[in-house]
Amino acid sequence: MSKPMQSLKIIAFPGAPNLPVYAAIEHGFFEAENIDLDFSTTSSSLQQMTKFATGECDIVFTAFDNIVAYREGQGAIKFDTVPDFEVILGATQIELSIVVAPDISSASGLKGKTLALDAISTGFAFVCYQALETLGLPYDAYTPVAVGATPERWLSLKEGKHAGTITIEPFTSIALAAGFRLLARSSDMFPAYQGGIIAVQHQWASANANLIESFIRVYLKSLNWVLDPANRAEATSLLLKYMPEVKPGVVNTVIESLLSPRSGLTPNGAVLRDGMKTVLDLRSRFGRPHTLFTDIDKYLNLSFYERVLRK
Repeated sequence: MSKPMQSLKIIAFPGAPNLPVYAAIEHGFFEAENIDLDFSTTSSSLQQMTKFATGECDIVFTAFDNIVAYREGQGAIKFDTVPDFEVILGATQIELSIVVAPDISSASGLKGKTLALDAISTGFAFVCYQALETLGLPYDAYTPVAVGATPERWLSLKEGKHAGTITIEPFTSIALAAGFRLLARSSDMFPAYQGGIIAVQHQWASANANLIESFIRVYLKSLNWVLDPANRAEATSLLLKYMPEVKPGVVNTVIESLLSPRSGLTPNGAVLRDGMKTVLDLRSRFGRPHTLFTDIDKYLNLSFYERVLRK
């Protein structure tokens, strides 16, 4: 007798790092583990974190900093109780790029202008603030504006509503192909940056250990397939299929970034402790109230991952 299908709801940010999920859907990996997947993308971190905290989804693909922020009471949304979010897998370093209007050639060109961000107190925003400061532009020289996830930010920049934004692939390559300019990349600023992770709520996880382990097996199998050079052509076709906004003229650049361990998917789903330290250092500096964050293990629960690897 076959095992019953188990429902699993996942919400992620839109972007090329979702390719392992798309590949797993395409190849039937979820069905093979008896998982009935409901996968969707979010228009903002606020929407994603609200649905996560209220149990409208089971797993999130999100920024590591979001887990830290909400666990520490620094998230943009204030919940009645502290969410028990915890990281179960690493996902990607996520190369973040500061992209600006075609008529801006340096950071100084953003002085007195607005910058489109997801939210003004998230980890990706902190990368932007640090990068611009490194380029000589202090935080008080421009105005950050909360707009939403990368598609919304890119659209606001393209429509001239803001002078710059921070992007991930494929939107970085799409913007550059359209004549917009690149000011900085996170991979040039930080030796390591744990951008994307996969997380659950502790209480839900405690009651769904077998389902989580089934998901991890699927994800790792699909991740290995995506990272295998022999599958590059098919992986490229899948990205074009599931993200029609990616055009053939930029897809190779997007795939190069995605498959690079320096800027893209994390091999074996490992967490990058040096990259997590970077995230904590940035929140210690830019988060409010000022707090020193150093305890990486506080936000991790790798027990499910470790059990899968042992089997």
